[in-house]
Amino acid sequence: MRKLIITAILGVTCTFQSFAQSKPARPKLVVGLMVDQMRWDYLYRFADRFGQDGFNRLLDDGFTCENTIINYIPTYTAVGHSTVYTGSVPSIHGIAGNDWVIQATGEPMYCTQDNNVTGVGTSSREGQQSPRNLLASTVTDQLKLATNFQSKVIGISIKDRGGILPAGHFADAAYWFESKSGNWISSSFYMDKLPSWVDTFNKKKLADKYLKEDWNTLYPIETYTNSIADDNNYEGKWPGEESPTFPRKTSELMKDVGYELIKTTPAGNQFTLDFAEEILHNEQMGKNATGNTDFLCVSLSATDYVGHRYSLSAIEIEDTYLRLDQQIADFLHTLDEQVGKGNYTIFLTADHAASYNPMYYTDQKGNGGYLFTRQIQNNLKDLLLEKFGSDKLVRSLTNYQVHLNYPLIDSLKLDEQAVKTTIINQLYKEPGVAYVVDMEGGQNMFIPAPLREKIINGYNRKNSGAIQIVAEPQWYAGTPRSPGTTHGVWSPYDSHIPLIFMGWGIEHGQSNRAVESVDIAPTIASLLHIMEPNGNIGKPIVEVLGQ
Repeated sequence: MRKLIITAILGVTCTFQSFAQSKPARPKLVVGLMVDQMRWDYLYRFADRFGQDGFNRLLDDGFTCENTIINYIPTYTAVGHSTVYTGSVPSIHGIAGNDWVIQATGEPMYCTQDNNVTGVGTSSREGQQSPRNLLASTVTDQLKLATNFQSKVIGISIKDRGGILPAGHFADAAYWFESKSGNWISSSFYMDKLPSWVDTFNKKKLADKYLKEDWNTLYPIETYTNSIADDNNYEGKWPGEESPTFPRKTSELMKDVGYELIKTTPAGNQFTLDFAEEILHNEQMGKNATGNTDFLCVSLSATDYVGHRYSLSAIEIEDTYLRLDQQIADFLHTLDEQVGKGNYTIFLTADHAASYNPMYYTDQKGNGGYLFTRQIQNNLKDLLLEKFGSDKLVRSLTNYQVHLNYPLIDSLKLDEQAVKTTIINQLYKEPGVAYVVDMEGGQNMFIPAPLREKIINGYNRKNSGAIQIVAEPQWYAGTPRSPGTTHGVWSPYDSHIPLIFMGWGIEHGQSNRAVESVDIAPTIASLLHIMEPNGNIGKPIVEVLGQ
């Protein structure tokens, strides 16, 4: 009997060991690092001033995909974050912009708006957010499913959408910044109350601390030769500033602007990474007791706010990226210490890139300009009133799309196609308009195939306008009075983004083969041996995996 018992125990032990050895090898932690509005060429434009432990460490130790393109329009933050983590496009995942118009009702919708939840850590509407508008699963959702919800997934960003959408529907938590209080908050979609460590972190009032330090250049200002003169006509000023120049007296400006100001300084990125490091420590990310992989989604928003206000030619942009290089180096060092070098996989990418300021571009004798969308809409109103008896047939030109007032068109018994044809013919007369596309019409065949694919991928029948406006290169919606820059169109300056993988399971190297932002999620899914997201249309980038 004793021999039988021992034999049985050995058999069970061997069976367990065999099972354990058959489980797929995975990193302890995956970190997604999204740098909002980062152009691919920033990796090289400022390379001579980067250190060895930030961007250069990623490039030297990791795998860089040098030709990563966004394959849809419009190129906005919410869409970019959703696409990277779902491997899908607005046509499928439903996030048609940062904001959109529900076509059936005309109701405006914010990408993470959820009136059925309440804020946690706040009583304001900023807390009424969740991923419910995202129709497809994320790679973080798939990790949860694959590990029977034993993996831990957390998303953070100063922007609500940057923390919520990547973390997916099954996340343990998502956190974002509330400007009014200067605190990190969440919603009842994830939890009933903030963890005690978040309350402790909020009490440090780091936003207040950073803003009181003012913003001056990291190095002597005369060394910023990759940028134009500090005092120029293309940058925005805060109320109370006499000129758009350094030093930026944030300690004074915050008295009127409040904590919102930190978003438009490099300290906004530092503040976010400070919080990320608190998550690593307090949530024990990468030290999962079940042995499963955890996933931390970090989105750095200050790069986008700085670009919008100051333009990509500005010393402010150069200084932001020089500081970001150091901030990333420190964050990687923290990961090395807390998770272990070689135990984590990190990827860095962007949700979109950005354009040169059109006025700056034309001042250098290039072609470009502004689509005066308010005037364009007024022109349409006058024409439609004259021809159809109503100036309310167009609701909005949001997202470079014409959103029609379908209930009104029906009540007036108008021919919808005649209305669209009238609008299209008028839009073609506007300066800077390259193409106007009836999304369910037949003229798409006259548009270059790569551009046609982006238009189709970006069209969601429930949330997108019936007519797509495509601007000529270096044109975007705005006026000469619009400082800084923006994004949203198909051109490479908005759609060519960085993509670097580094760490566990990643081969060192680079490729100039064209890949797309939808390929990121299936690449991570392949690395982790889990099913790709349920709306995925991307393909794994096999070179990254050494295949």
